Amino acid sequence: MSVYYGPNEDENTILLERNFLAGDIVCGTGYGIQIVLYVSCALYLWNTRKERKNALYLLAYITTLIAIETIFIIVQARTVQVLYVDNRNYPGGPWAYFLATQNLAINVLFYATLFVLTFLSDCLVLWRCWVIWASAGRKLYAYLVSAFPACILLASFVMGTLWTLQSSQPGLSFYSALPLAYGTSYYSISLGLNIILTILIVTRLILYRRHIMKSLPAQYGAHYVSLATIIVESAALYSVFAILFLITYAADNPTNQVLLAFASAAQQISSYLIIYRLAEGRAWGTRTLSEQTLTAMDFKPRSTPRNGTTQTDHLELGTSSSALNSSRSRESKIFNIHSD
Repeated sequence: MSVYYGPNEDENTILLERNFLAGDIVCGTGYGIQIVLYVSCALYLWNTRKERKNALYLLAYITTLIAIETIFIIVQARTVQVLYVDNRNYPGGPWAYFLATQNLAINVLFYATLFVLTFLSDCLVLWRCWVIWASAGRKLYAYLVSAFPACILLASFVMGTLWTLQSSQPGLSFYSALPLAYGTSYYSISLGLNIILTILIVTRLILYRRHIMKSLPAQYGAHYVSLATIIVESAALYSVFAILFLITYAADNPTNQVLLAFASAAQQISSYLIIYRLAEGRAWGTRTLSEQTLTAMDFKPRSTPRNGTTQTDHLELGTSSSALNSSRSRESKIFNIHSD
């Protein structure tokens, strides 16, 4: 008969602790990916700071993101140490200690950094939604479309603040009744915001795709309306994991700890991918589909050479590199198609 050396806790608590540790590993993996993306984005933005007026703003944004994410990861690592090393003999086990000490600085920082990261990422996606809708040169439509998501973002900020405050109160925790209600409401609002923004962005990009493909050869417009563009610009990667987290969190399923780590990492990675496209000059701008950057076709008769031979007319196709090329320059390029 084998001897049991496991903890003296119920199965549900043990499952929670297993998922808690697994979530911590996922956070570390996601942080490594974010470091790589941050360095790539930062180098692009710094090298193009003289050509792009918003390069330094974007650099400051991603630096803020990675700084907060670093604090979040440090807090995660310290929490694991405090639970499973410093207080492993606490009555009821490490998880009981965790629930009883939510007002400690490391736990308050955990909720605060998670909330701020989510809010900053939501702001980025809202801004990208506005930019994409303003790409045809009609900013009034972009403001009207973005007004409702902006109100939802404000509501999520208020609810997220309440959730953070309640979760860090003495005697309460992430899973207590009141914080759970606030947390479910907060993530529901945040997820609803991301779904609405995803639908708005995807819908507009699909409409742009139809418009571009009617006006231009596929090779010139494809990378602005490709499947990868739609997924990155709409931050759809985060929405998928956020839905899974919200379902398990509302159902009080222990796997929400792992899915929360996936959702948080996916949200930050989505932000870096958007910034990376901006840094490379491949993302949508407010004039990507404006009338000034759409196709201009002009038939001009070619002058007759001195040898007397007759040449056929040629077609000039004018495009703007800011709309149709990945070039960092905004100078226009003219593509000549000659028929012999």
